Amino acid sequence: MISKAKTRVKKTRAKKGGTSRRNKQRKKTGKTKKSGLLRRLFRILMLLLGLGIGLGVPWVVWLDVQVRGEFDGRKWDLPSRVYARPLSLYEGKAISQNSLLAELKAAGYRRTSVTDTPGSFSVNGNRFDINRRAFVFDDGAKPAVRFQLQLGADSIQVLRGDPGVNDQGLVRLDPAEIASIYPLHDEDRTLIALQDVPELLVTGLQAVEDRQFKHHNGIVVRSIARALVANIRAGRTVQGGSTLTQQLVKNYFLSSNRTVVRKVNEAIMAVLLEWHYDKAEILEAYLNEIFMGQQGKHAIHGFGRASEFYFDRPLADLADEQIALLVGMVRGASLYNPRRNPQRALQRRNQVLDIFAGTGLMSSARVATAKSRPLGVVDKPRSGGSRYPAFVDMVRRQLKRDYRSSDLSSEGLRIFTTLAPAEQEYAQQAVAGGLDKLRQRGLPADLQAALVLADVASGEVRALVGDRVAGRNYFNRALDARRQIGSVIKPLVYLLALEHVDDYSLLTPVTDEPVSLRQPDGSVWSPANYDRKSHGEMPLLEALVHSYNQATVQVGLKVGVANLIRKIRQLGVNAKVPAVPATLLGAVELTPIEVAQMYQSLAAGGYSVPLRSVIAVQTPQGVLLTRYPLRLMPLEHREAVAVLNFAMTRVVARGTARELPGLLGEDVLIAGKTGTTNERRDSWFVGYTRERVAVTWVGRDDNKPAGVTGSNAAMRVWAELFRQLPVSNIDLRMPDGVNFVWVDVQKNALTDPSCTAAVQIPFIDGTEPSSTTACLDRLEKRNRRSLWRKWFEGDD
Repeated sequence: MISKAKTRVKKTRAKKGGTSRRNKQRKKTGKTKKSGLLRRLFRILMLLLGLGIGLGVPWVVWLDVQVRGEFDGRKWDLPSRVYARPLSLYEGKAISQNSLLAELKAAGYRRTSVTDTPGSFSVNGNRFDINRRAFVFDDGAKPAVRFQLQLGADSIQVLRGDPGVNDQGLVRLDPAEIASIYPLHDEDRTLIALQDVPELLVTGLQAVEDRQFKHHNGIVVRSIARALVANIRAGRTVQGGSTLTQQLVKNYFLSSNRTVVRKVNEAIMAVLLEWHYDKAEILEAYLNEIFMGQQGKHAIHGFGRASEFYFDRPLADLADEQIALLVGMVRGASLYNPRRNPQRALQRRNQVLDIFAGTGLMSSARVATAKSRPLGVVDKPRSGGSRYPAFVDMVRRQLKRDYRSSDLSSEGLRIFTTLAPAEQEYAQQAVAGGLDKLRQRGLPADLQAALVLADVASGEVRALVGDRVAGRNYFNRALDARRQIGSVIKPLVYLLALEHVDDYSLLTPVTDEPVSLRQPDGSVWSPANYDRKSHGEMPLLEALVHSYNQATVQVGLKVGVANLIRKIRQLGVNAKVPAVPATLLGAVELTPIEVAQMYQSLAAGGYSVPLRSVIAVQTPQGVLLTRYPLRLMPLEHREAVAVLNFAMTRVVARGTARELPGLLGEDVLIAGKTGTTNERRDSWFVGYTRERVAVTWVGRDDNKPAGVTGSNAAMRVWAELFRQLPVSNIDLRMPDGVNFVWVDVQKNALTDPSCTAAVQIPFIDGTEPSSTTACLDRLEKRNRRSLWRKWFEGDD
């Protein structure tokens, strides 16, 4: 029994020992498996770490190269600013109240009751109180100045200003910004330096967007985590965790795509940016780069341009509430757009003002005052694209002779032009309103028009219209529409004749009779007069006044077609002119700007001045790059030009343009010439006063007959414009060698002022009539008898 029991105990112990060994083996095997798994995990982690280092380090290095490469050489493409001419104001200057108001409006001046800030003005009857802004003109910087002026019926009577500012009796308004020439990516910005930024904007921006800006190294992990949790809870993006540095990276280096990769790149690049550059450089870049709105297809970037875009003020002049609005718009420029969403923008502005108060940047009283004020946003920005695209087209073409297109769209040039905003507005209204009136008079509704207005003395183009619809510039007819000019060329034929002093004067008889000429192709050219009649012999003056075709051809054949082509070249036009007899009647295609160039030389009394649209070009800092000075070239035979100008006034007084004084509503001495082409396809009128020369064209784009003549279409558009402008008599003072003489035109004889049919006509010395009228003979005989009695018979 005992042995059996011992046996069972041994078996039990053996069984337990086996189990224990098996358990130990299992534990050993488990430990081995666990350590193997850990080793595998370790290897995987090391592999991933190696891959991360192998891929991540080069990626970070590449990002670092990108950051340093772009930021070290950072240079924003800046659009060029195009300015109108500055308006000079002085006592005696001819200007109407409407014109002055138009100039102030174009320059972005605000009409207020109190003119206590630059860029504002008030009106009381005919008295203006104007606070001019400081501005860097083409000849240097001028400070802000407040001045007063009083208008008379058509000119400035009194001009007074701050002491010492207008010592010379002249004040210039800062010019209107009429256009911007944008980079290809259509970003619009005005660069600012950090030291020129208002302190409230610098500190307020950090208080609202990034309070840790001075202390972090590009990212704030806690802010990112907090924003992530808030966005997950809301199920949408309700909070951002980006620092100012990250926002700059996103705007300057990256796209706006919301992806994990982009966010990782943003964080890495922000750290790299902070590593390489100081806070001041980063903040200045941010202030110039941040997106602040949209104007058409042009993006507004930076606080400098945003200040001008929304408030029409430089950044340094902004009030507290305006700074708060701009800071608030950083969160969403479209969402808080004060023009489209004024109520939302007001709430956001006030919220920002509360933050300013809470952070101690502003006192409660100062915040309350700021909150009580309106948004103060101007209705429309002063610039953006081009207000006057046809004129700016001319500016671009002139500048292309000296500047590359890339320079014009990226260097931030300041371009000073010759445009007069009030006159440009009047010109656009004259074209649109004039064509509408022509439609009401029965002419086609699809007529188009072009207009060029220039200063006689300087050749500066004051207005240019290339389409009946203001602001449209699909086809610039003023510069590119080549049409036959018709009778507009005739004065040049007669000018050539008057230059031949041995053969012609205004009273030289010419014949208006049929002429037939065989052409090279065998056809016969036989021009007729507009009235289908021939008028026989007449003085040269009458042939011009009534624009007779046959008489013009008779004279033109004698002076020569080749000489006419040469004269056109001398007057500044280099277009191709056919050397055929039909050219004598205007069978030559010119553009309105070329016609204006020809007549400018005549209007200036024989001094040719190239028409120009640009005065000067500056760098963004106001350093002069190029000045386009007045180039005056005296022509030969100025005496003949003076005589011709007199004859042109007769065209308006009693010739083909005789309806013009009635259209203007006043009797003014104006020189002018109508022009009509075959089948009444084109209507032209050229007219000039003492100060201005203007060309108008009316016709159809498809060149089909339009039923127009020089007097029933283009002249009426011309009159629409000049009714709005001060008009002064043309200067008929004659140069040396030319004198007015009393003559009888029909008899081609000298006469006395008291005789019937006596008129004064200018003659180049030696060309006046040699014969005398019977009336003059009797008077001279009587005068000789009276003189005899006085000398020899004495007084009774």
